[in-house]
Amino acid sequence: MKTSDLIAALTADAKKPPTPIGRHVLLALGAGALVSLALFLAALGPRPDIAEAAHTMRFDMKFIDTLALLLPSALLCLRLSRPEASPGALAAWLMTPMFLLLVGVVMELAMVPSALWSAKLIGRNWAHCLTLIPLLSIPPLGALITALRAGAPRHPALTGALAGAASAGVAATIYATNCTDDSPLFVASWYPLATIIVVAAGAAAGARWLRW
Repeated sequence: MKTSDLIAALTADAKKPPTPIGRHVLLALGAGALVSLALFLAALGPRPDIAEAAHTMRFDMKFIDTLALLLPSALLCLRLSRPEASPGALAAWLMTPMFLLLVGVVMELAMVPSALWSAKLIGRNWAHCLTLIPLLSIPPLGALITALRAGAPRHPALTGALAGAASAGVAATIYATNCTDDSPLFVASWYPLATIIVVAAGAAAGARWLRW
């Protein structure tokens, strides 16, 4: 290659705009979700009666709630990847999954005899819930933290925590297809606890690897 050609190539590369951080984050979240889904399908897969369960409100509400956590968390994580950004009004949307859980619990308490409340709350899969949601969160959380290093978050621990919340939303959505405990009492008790574990891990990772 001639010197002039080399200089021209380097000049062209220098003029190329950097890949937007938003694309990094969305691709990371998607790739991490696909890895988690592949691992889930290889190890467990959906519950046998998922076709019948899909016609019940209790089962469907689990996905409405997990997606209500995933979407605002991912958007906030994306926003905070830029140093000039602040959470803003979008942070209020994080209250949506808690509101949905509260409504579901109130309806469950009104419809189910009090003698069954304890059994509904404990369920049969609480240990699986507390284990599988954090484990399935590892691929998307690792991918998000890696992608966010291309940005410059002003609040690294908070940004990492939101990456954890988004990752937990992905993992909980996947896990919910296998979980046979559909009671809002169970979901409101164990899904948030599993999410807190992932959020704490994300905050720790953000504080360590997203600081600048």
